[in-house]
Amino acid sequence: MDPIRNPYAPGAGQRPPELAGRDEQLAAFDVVLARVAAGRPERSLVLTGLRGVGKTVLLNALRSAAVRAGWGTGKLEARPDQSLRRPLSSALHQAVRELGHRDEESVSHVLGVIRSFAQREAGQGAKLREQWHPGIDAPAVKGRADSGDVEIDLVELFTDLGGLAADQGKGVAVFIDEMQDLGPDDVSALCAACHELSQSGLPLIVVGAGLPHLPAVLSASKSYSERLFRYQRIDRLPREAADRALVAPAADEGASYDEDALSAMYDATGGYPYFIQAYGKAVWDRAPRSPISRGDVAVAAPEAESELAVGFFGSRFERATPGERDYLRAMADAAVTLAEAAPLDEVESVPTADVAAVLDKKPQSLSPARDALLKKGLIYASERGRIAFTVPHFGRYLRQQA
Repeated sequence: MDPIRNPYAPGAGQRPPELAGRDEQLAAFDVVLARVAAGRPERSLVLTGLRGVGKTVLLNALRSAAVRAGWGTGKLEARPDQSLRRPLSSALHQAVRELGHRDEESVSHVLGVIRSFAQREAGQGAKLREQWHPGIDAPAVKGRADSGDVEIDLVELFTDLGGLAADQGKGVAVFIDEMQDLGPDDVSALCAACHELSQSGLPLIVVGAGLPHLPAVLSASKSYSERLFRYQRIDRLPREAADRALVAPAADEGASYDEDALSAMYDATGGYPYFIQAYGKAVWDRAPRSPISRGDVAVAAPEAESELAVGFFGSRFERATPGERDYLRAMADAAVTLAEAAPLDEVESVPTADVAAVLDKKPQSLSPARDALLKKGLIYASERGRIAFTVPHFGRYLRQQA
C-alpha cells in the first residue's frame, strides 16, 4: 500500500489521526471550562498513566479546547533538574497574551509580576546576565511574587493572573506535563496556590499529567491534595476504541481491515495507543492491498517490534547502569514466577523482596539501584513494598532480549 498515504503517527506526544477512546475526558473538560468561566467551583485536573497511553496527546487536546473557549493557556514540561519559576513564567506570559485583555495598565501589572516571579530565581543582587529576560517589556513589580518563598510567590502570581482573567469573563489554564518531576518545594507551592484559587473562586486551573505515582507525590506534599484535584487515570483503549483508532484513518484513505486482522492487532498492541500507531504504520507499509489481513499483521509485526525495541524500549533501557539493568531484568523474571502461581495485578507489579530473591541479594543492598530507577522514571512504587514498570510491555521486551 502507498506509504505516502500512510495515516498513522507513532510519535512522542504526536496527535493520532483518530483520538479514540478519550471522548469522556474531552466532554468533561468542556464542562469544567464552562463552569469556571461562569464562576462555579471546579477542581484542577490531574491525568495519570503509564508511558505510551497518550497523556501528552490528551493534554494537548484539552489545551486546544481551552483555546477554542477563548481562555489564556500556557504549557510546560517539568524537569527534575529545573525550578518551576522560569518555565512557568514563560507559560503564563503566553497565557496573558492569549487572553487579549484591553486594559494595558492591568496587563502591564500582571506581566511585571510574572517577571518578578521569574527573576527571583537568580537571587538578590544577581548580575544582569544571570537574570531572566522573557521578552516582557513591563518592569518587574516590587513586592509582589518576589519574596523568595515559592509558595507565597506562586499564590500571589496566580491570584493576580486569575483576577485579570476574571475581568475578561474567561479563564486561564496551565498545563504541566511530566508533573511528577517537579521538586518538592514546587509541588507544595503548586498545591497551595490551587488551594487558594479554589477558595477565592478565581478562574484559573492547573491541568497536570504524569506517571501513576503522581497522586502519591502530591499527597505527600499536602494532605488536602487528595481533595484538591480531580484525578483521571488514562489507560489503554478497550477493543472498540482501539479498532476505531485503526479503522477510521484507514477508511479516510479508502482502505480497511478484516476482523481477524483487528483481533491480531489488539493482541499485539494490548490497546496501548502508542503501540497501535507503531503497528498500524508498519502493517500499512507491508500490506500489499486492502483489506488488511491477519497475515499482513504477522508479516509486519517483526518490523514494528524492532522499531519499538530501539525507539521506545531500548532508549530507556540504555539510560540504566549495568546494576540497574540487572534490577530491571530481575523485575521481569519475578513477574513470570508470580504469574505462574496467580494472575498478576493490573499494572503487573512485583514485591521488592521477590526482585531481591531473583538476584539472591538482600533488599537493602538493592535500594540504590531501585531509587535510581525511580528517579529516572523507569519504574514506580505502585504501593508500599511493590514496584512496576512505567512502560507497558517492558518486562516482555527484557525477556525477549535475554
